[in-house]
Amino acid sequence: MTTTPGARPEAETQDEFAHAIDLLEAAESVTVLCHIHPDADTIGSGLALGLVLARRGVDVQVSFAAPAELPGSMDALPGRELLVPAEDVRVDVDLVVTVDAGSKGRLGALSDRIDAADATLVIDHHRSNTRFGTWNVVDENAVSTTAVIARLFDAWNVDIDRDLAECLFAGLVTDTGSFRWVQPGSHTLAERLLATGIDGAALTQKLLDTHPFAWLPMLGSVLGAAELVPDAAGGLGLVYTAILREDSAGLRPEEIESVIDIVRTATEAEVAAVFKQQSGDDWTVSLRAKTQVDVSLVATSLGGGGHRKASGYTATGSKSDVVASLIAALG
Repeated sequence: MTTTPGARPEAETQDEFAHAIDLLEAAESVTVLCHIHPDADTIGSGLALGLVLARRGVDVQVSFAAPAELPGSMDALPGRELLVPAEDVRVDVDLVVTVDAGSKGRLGALSDRIDAADATLVIDHHRSNTRFGTWNVVDENAVSTTAVIARLFDAWNVDIDRDLAECLFAGLVTDTGSFRWVQPGSHTLAERLLATGIDGAALTQKLLDTHPFAWLPMLGSVLGAAELVPDAAGGLGLVYTAILREDSAGLRPEEIESVIDIVRTATEAEVAAVFKQQSGDDWTVSLRAKTQVDVSLVATSLGGGGHRKASGYTATGSKSDVVASLIAALG
């Protein structure tokens, strides 16, 4: 079996994969659920698994609750024909599989499909995963959920062809920040996927480096309003900004999400945050850390979760109130 990034030793996951495979092989109908506001890791994982199931003759649907449409950066991924609108997702199926969702709440309006299914399989790599399935395959040391899926495929004796490789590479390249945040095995998996003939450069450009012109003035406005709080996080510093509804009008979710990776570059701050206004006093918050702060603990304390260096949560209140709550949680 080929080693995948940061994965636990095979002995620790062999039973997890074996039981997961048993569930997948026994099911005649499967729903694969991605998390709300999907990124390439959840979509790549969901489509790759959906393709394998469809090839085995399984009646499979892949979906996510919100927004209504797949982000444009992912609209050419193989298997997209398996995607169905949230309102068309069946209630009664043999098995529901969730991919890259750390909690039931991350499924949004489709979370009720968990309770209706005969069995639920959770596949994830988030440290804060709540193990909400009837069976859970959660490797918090893996750099992406697609890396966990690749290892599952190996245990299942699935040949990773070009279509599967493209889906898996999408999650790998985005969750590693174009391989800026890697672990031993990250490049090994990437080389294996690229060897199938996929165009990694073109895929990476579409996922990470393609934005409409309207992104530029939004970026100028939002970055110009950034603030530095040197005393936050025990003196390690916080840099933050807010994206108001009027700032993001007409922009896709991926344009909005990309701002955090620019804000995080400030050398004076260990922690970066972007507060994204949803409506009125409702916000989603993205957190990033460099080396010393575990923002998954901070996000969890505020009702969210994620990884040590990349996490998020939702909040309600005025901008000043939600900023103050984060500063208090950072200590």
